[in-house]
Amino acid sequence: MDNMTALVSAFARAYHYQNSRVHVFADDLAQRLLSDKEYSAISKNMTDGIAYFAPGFEGTPDEALRYVVDHQLAPSVLARSAFCERAIDNAARIGCRQVVLYAVGYDTFPLRNRDSRLAVFELDRPAMIADRWARIHRAGLESACRVEAIGCNLSGPEWKDRLIRAGFDPGEASFASLLGISYYLSKGDFKRLIEGIASICPEGSSVCFDYPMAEGGAEARRNRELAAAAGEAMKAKYAYDEMEALLADAGFLIYEHMDANEATDAFFAAYNREEPAHAMRAPEGVGYCLAVKKGN
Repeated sequence: MDNMTALVSAFARAYHYQNSRVHVFADDLAQRLLSDKEYSAISKNMTDGIAYFAPGFEGTPDEALRYVVDHQLAPSVLARSAFCERAIDNAARIGCRQVVLYAVGYDTFPLRNRDSRLAVFELDRPAMIADRWARIHRAGLESACRVEAIGCNLSGPEWKDRLIRAGFDPGEASFASLLGISYYLSKGDFKRLIEGIASICPEGSSVCFDYPMAEGGAEARRNRELAAAAGEAMKAKYAYDEMEALLADAGFLIYEHMDANEATDAFFAAYNREEPAHAMRAPEGVGYCLAVKKGN
C-alpha cells in the first residue's frame, strides 16, 4: 500500500467511529475513503502484530485488533484531531475564513465541515492529492465549503506561490493545521515551514500542530518504529522551550499547549467514562500546540 501512514491514520479514525458509543473524535467519513480490501488488510496486519504491541496478549482476533487500535493507533490521531478542530471552530467563530491543511493526507475535515463561509486549502504531495481526490470522488462525497487542492513539495519554496495563486489571501487572518508533520521533517525544515507560513499571514493568524517532545513513552517509540518500517522515518524531537523559541523567532506566541495528561483530561474523559473496558489516553511524549501570530 502507498501512503501507509496516512492510510493507517484514516483506519484508526474509522475504527474508532464504528466501534465506540462515545467518540473522542467523530469522523464518520474516514471509512468511506478506504476500500474494503485496505480496511481488511490493515486490520489483519495489526491483529497479526499483537505480539509486538502486547507480548503475552491472550484473546480473540477481534479483541487483539481493539487492543492495538486503542493502545497504539488511535490515541495520537484522535487527540491531535480533537485539539485542532476545536481550535478551528474557535477561530471561525471570531472571524477566520481561511483554513490551510498542510500535508492533508486523508483528512476529512473539508468534507465534514458545514460552515460554507470557510475556504479550505489542502496541500500535499501531488500523488497524494490525486489519490485523495480519486477516493473522494469514488465515495461520492462533496464539501459544503470552497476547497482548493494544491499538489506541492512543502520542503521547497514553491508552495507559497501556489497557495496564493489558488486564492489564499495573505492579508486576511488564516488558520494553519500541520498535524503529524513535525515528526517527519528535520528541525531546520520544520523551522523553515513555520517561517514560510509566518511570511504570508498577518497578525492574529494561527498555527496548530502536534510534535514529539524530548521525553517520549512506549507508544511514541513504537510509532517511530512503525513509521521507519513504512519508509517514513521520524526525524526530530523538541523540548518545550525549544519549540517556544522556534515559534517566537517566526513571530508566533504559544496560545495553548497540552501534554499527554492535559489532552487526556480534555478529550478522553467522556469516552473513558462510557468505555472503561477500552479506556484510552493521549500518548506520552507528544505535545499539542496552538500559536498565534503577534503584531510587529
